[in-house]
Amino acid sequence: MVEPVPESINFPAQEEKILQLWKDKDCFQECLKQSKNRPKYAFYDGPPFATGLPHYGHILAGTIKDIVTRFAHQNGFHVDRRFGWDCHGLPVEYEIDKTLGIKGPEDVAKMGIAEYNKQCRNIVMRYSTEWEASVTRMGRWIDFRNDYKTLYPWFMETVWWVFKQLYDKGLVYRGVKVMPFSTACNTPLSNFESNQNYKDVQDPSVIVNFPIIGEEDVSLIAWTTTPWTLPSNLALCVNPEFLYVKVKDNATGQTYIMMEARLGALFKAESEYTLLDKFPGKKLKGKKYKPLFSYFAKCGETGAFQVVTDNYVKEEEGTGVVHQAPYFGADDYRVCTEYNIIQRDQVPICPVDASGCFTSEVTDFVGQYVKDADKNIIKWLKENGRLVNASSFKHNYPFCWRSDTPLIYKAVPSWFVRVEHMVDKLLDNNGKCYWVPDFVREKRFGNWLRDARDWAISRNRYWGTPIPLWVSDDFEEVVCIGSIDELAELSGVKVTDLHRENIDGLTIPSRCGKGVLRRITEVFDCWFESGSMPYAQAHYPFENRKEFEDTFPADFIAEGIDQTRGWFYTLLVLSTALFGKPPFKNVIVNGLVLASDGQKMSKRKKNYPDPGVIVQNYGADALRLYLINSPVVRAENLRFKEEGVRDVLKDVFLPWYNAYRFLIQNVQRLQKEDDIQFLYNESTSKQSDNIMDKWIQSFTQSLIQFFRAEMDAYRLYTVVPRLVKFVDMLTNWYVRTNRRRLKGESGTEDCLWALETLFSVLFSMCRLMAPFTPFITEMMYQNLRHLIDPASVEEKDTGSIHYLMLPQVREALIDKRIESAVSQMQSVIELGRVIRDRKTLPVKYPLKEVVVIHQDPEALEDIQSLQKYILEELNVRQLTLSTDKEKYGIRLRAEPDHMVLGKKLKAAFKSITASIKELTSEQLEAFQKSGSIMVDGHELHEEDLRLMYTFNQNSDSAAQYEAHSDSQVLVLLDVSPDQSMVDEGVAREVINRIQKLRKKAHLVPSDEITVYFRCQPEGEYLHSVIQAHTDFILATTKAPLSCCPVPKSASVIIEEKTQLKGSDLELTIVKGSSASLAPIDGPACTYVNLKVKVNSKEQDGMVLLENPKGDNGFDVDKLKKVCSSIFGTNNTKLHFFNGTTVLTNKMDIQSLTGKTLTVTTGSKPESAPASNGPLCPYVNLLLCNAKPAECQSGEVATLLLNNPVGQNTLNHSGVLSEAAKVFGLRSRRLKLFVDQDLTQELPADASVTSLNTKTLYIRVFPTTAEA
Repeated sequence: MVEPVPESINFPAQEEKILQLWKDKDCFQECLKQSKNRPKYAFYDGPPFATGLPHYGHILAGTIKDIVTRFAHQNGFHVDRRFGWDCHGLPVEYEIDKTLGIKGPEDVAKMGIAEYNKQCRNIVMRYSTEWEASVTRMGRWIDFRNDYKTLYPWFMETVWWVFKQLYDKGLVYRGVKVMPFSTACNTPLSNFESNQNYKDVQDPSVIVNFPIIGEEDVSLIAWTTTPWTLPSNLALCVNPEFLYVKVKDNATGQTYIMMEARLGALFKAESEYTLLDKFPGKKLKGKKYKPLFSYFAKCGETGAFQVVTDNYVKEEEGTGVVHQAPYFGADDYRVCTEYNIIQRDQVPICPVDASGCFTSEVTDFVGQYVKDADKNIIKWLKENGRLVNASSFKHNYPFCWRSDTPLIYKAVPSWFVRVEHMVDKLLDNNGKCYWVPDFVREKRFGNWLRDARDWAISRNRYWGTPIPLWVSDDFEEVVCIGSIDELAELSGVKVTDLHRENIDGLTIPSRCGKGVLRRITEVFDCWFESGSMPYAQAHYPFENRKEFEDTFPADFIAEGIDQTRGWFYTLLVLSTALFGKPPFKNVIVNGLVLASDGQKMSKRKKNYPDPGVIVQNYGADALRLYLINSPVVRAENLRFKEEGVRDVLKDVFLPWYNAYRFLIQNVQRLQKEDDIQFLYNESTSKQSDNIMDKWIQSFTQSLIQFFRAEMDAYRLYTVVPRLVKFVDMLTNWYVRTNRRRLKGESGTEDCLWALETLFSVLFSMCRLMAPFTPFITEMMYQNLRHLIDPASVEEKDTGSIHYLMLPQVREALIDKRIESAVSQMQSVIELGRVIRDRKTLPVKYPLKEVVVIHQDPEALEDIQSLQKYILEELNVRQLTLSTDKEKYGIRLRAEPDHMVLGKKLKAAFKSITASIKELTSEQLEAFQKSGSIMVDGHELHEEDLRLMYTFNQNSDSAAQYEAHSDSQVLVLLDVSPDQSMVDEGVAREVINRIQKLRKKAHLVPSDEITVYFRCQPEGEYLHSVIQAHTDFILATTKAPLSCCPVPKSASVIIEEKTQLKGSDLELTIVKGSSASLAPIDGPACTYVNLKVKVNSKEQDGMVLLENPKGDNGFDVDKLKKVCSSIFGTNNTKLHFFNGTTVLTNKMDIQSLTGKTLTVTTGSKPESAPASNGPLCPYVNLLLCNAKPAECQSGEVATLLLNNPVGQNTLNHSGVLSEAAKVFGLRSRRLKLFVDQDLTQELPADASVTSLNTKTLYIRVFPTTAEA
């Protein structure tokens, strides 16, 4: 049974109920069960860390994934959706280091790796409960029971298998590489990790002199922002092609060599120096200089402390001379290796430990953290005459993404996967993937791939998947293990957990006589694990081999744009290396969600609202739709604003809900008033001939067509705006213009057409919106489903909207001509509304005429076909169509856009403004078509001019009409005043006040009411308008309108006093129509007369088939029991006859009201008795000022004054007692009145028989508590 829909709704509370429904029915698992035999749609979920709470970025990506996978399911696929957890790596270790105060490897060694990893394991799923609650509350359907975690032994085993494949292909090597290094986490980071957290910082900026040996009075000068690298200086580099100069500093007398283009870095004016010589950089090659420090002076014997050349030296910053510390800069390392200043296999000159502190070689600064040592080094340079200039420099610098501390670049021994050799293959595979938006593939991701470097996959850490390499002490013998069984076979020990504490102690006998092989200490970078996720989540190739190979590559993945250097990259590198193909077919990339001020969201700054509070206040659907209907789905950034979520409720959900509510109200009204049970069957419903029905059906089918095409192309950013626009079309256009039809004012058949149309459109819309807003669509569907003919449903189980397939396009219903016609109509109405707003003429006040001018006769025909709606919406009497604006004295004129043109034309602006105002109507019409016009030699475009219509000064139309237009159509409204129309407008104001008061009292259209009004002072303008328009007001409100006073017997629902047109308007709404307070003709309740012929005894009497009206209805069984009681037939078996037809239990007894039935012990009567009205005297009762109790609801009843005829006659007290019983008011004091004003009380000695057929009015006295 369809349920009534309340006027107001709390969306978050409704969502909680839907969550419970899904939980009770286990809807997600049921979906998977239903679709298990369908084609598979493969989806990979990138694993988040559970060491922090979900934020808007997670919610956004999760919503995109949920929408696409729900769409795939509703499009006929089976979609496994497994949640994954990233459990290893720095995020976990950093939390433990902070908690336990661990500063470096020594502290872990003291604690022991087993204990350290145990602590990590304990916190790894710290927030998993909160994650599951948050993801579920957002309406996302994903499997937490069948999840994968990167710490599961079977997951880690596949990671080993992946690595062994790479190793066997010769793609793994050990080397020294200068890498971004986190001193807080004691580990190198990959390039893509180091790119995740850049900040603007102030660093020291120093220029240092390097005297040339043999020319001690001449110095090369080099610039650096990392003074801490100067103790490790081994060379100076210049650009061989650029020009360098030898200059004398006029202030100090010192002679320096630097790049000519960089003189401004040291000198502010040419007068500050004297130019001594000029030459290309290559002339400096091989020159020796005096080292800064003596720590590594021995390196001079192998070629250090000389000038080298390389094109990486640029002319944009510094002095053009770059100091080389090869183990602290990637370019430095490359250049010094090329010049044999260092060897790849030598002991690195890297006097900084894993915590970023100087080691013992740097005797002057030993133990100092490098960034802290900067100021001490600068002081040393100054004291030793090597400092030329010191200042500070603001630049963009990388910080550790986890600890938020500055990174340094440092050479570390590391294990690498070769990537550089397969850049072309990576680009080729990337080209096979479909990216949304497309520019990410070519630009951001493509550029990253083109510059791809070998990938450092090892980390000098503890909590991670150990790299499965066992090596000899000299690294000459290496064994790579690819499975648990292989390790057991070679080591003799079977393990069940692959973490370091379980395998670090295992050795493998050497095959080359080198004793035993031991595992290297490094673990995998956690990005290697997440990149292995497609294989590891399936424990491939150890299990699920066929299932994996059938569904690889994935059909779909989605993450944020920051993953172009993270997960997207590692997935592609590994799948290309392993299988030579891309890991996914389709990917949606989202932008970043920022705080409202454009800053990064920060817990510390508290610059964003808590997601949980947003969902609690507005609901998950509102947050989902706000995020998805924003630039963030086009990989742009979104400034999150709470009011944006609120606006989704106001502008989308509430209008949509009200359209749904209006449908249900009118379906119930149809059933109540016309006894028609509404059931929708798409295949049997008749095609409506109403143009607005055809339009909304066509518009819906066009939307379904568009929706399917764009969703197949993963373009959520085009789909959502169209869905939101559709809500506007449905609520503000279809429902608004068809309210009267839907209310049944145009007849039952037309009402059914309109209801079927509205139902069909709402049902289609719910199915389209279900992936986007799963809650509100489910809520509506759970009620709408009761109105669907079961015979028309294809699905076996229709318990949830998410079980249903998407609607198919019904192309026969698409009519582009009608869509175009309604679009023309909408333009006319919107232009007319603008004119009304401009002239402050509310729509309530009717106007004489709207003139529509259009150059296309076909468009005018379309507008003519929708005349009725234009007249209604604009509240005008007449529509005139024309192609001739000259007739109305209309011409175009132009105004310059002062801001745009002022900037563009500057001095010429003033003279061109005058020329613009002189442009003719014909010139401007040509400009409208072409979009450009030449004025005084300047080409002007649409953004430069504002066009407006104006009337010729000598035209009569100027005073009568107001004009407005868009690029196609011109609308004129006759705004000349007319008293009769003003009066009607006032009457509409009164209607508006009545309807608002009705709404305030939470009344629905089917509630019977009477409205009383009083105007003060009486007899003034407002009173006369209401009196003259009573029928007009009644036609709209469907409620009788009477002058005050309000009868005392009336039950007042609500009253209000307002101001209107200089008068006080008092409105009172009372219960029941004024007719319902009038005396009732005939018994108020249904009844039957009875002629009883039992045991040779004949009696006449009556039975009331309900009492009060609408309560306590009878069936045949109940009739028999009551008859036996009234007529004293005891246990005699009775038979009831309507004429000569015996009554059966299946008969609707209410339909027999007013009939005379014969009652016998079985013999059939020879003929039907005559029915001449009630056989017993009766009185009707009307309850005036109270509500019935004891589960009764009717306020009108009937009492039989005697029954059987002539027996059991009631007196005054008997009537009072029976009245109290029938209304369930036994404990209340009642009084009986013979008039509706409750002024004439029924005397206690009144003859009750004289009351026959009359109506008594009952007044209930308040209880002590009520008084």
